Amino acid sequence: MATARLTTQGRITIPAQVRTSLGLAAGDHIEFVTLRDGSVEFLAKTGSVHALKGLICKRSKTIRVVSPNPSPDLIKGN
Repeated sequence: MATARLTTQGRITIPAQVRTSLGLAAGDHIEFVTLRDGSVEFLAKTGSVHALKGLICKRSKTIRVVSPNPSPDLIKGN
């Protein structure tokens, strides 16, 4: 079991083994959750929805192509 000491400023250093197992790095966010029994757990906030912005392209405009000389097969519906 890993332990940490609380400083007078209310800060703790998360032990290296815990940071490694959670994949935490400097600047990552951690969420503290109080459970019904009064205990507190913390969760690594590994990503934000805002970080996904730009990954999915906007829908492009529909382009309709009209042939000036359509194939006879297309005209007949075959």
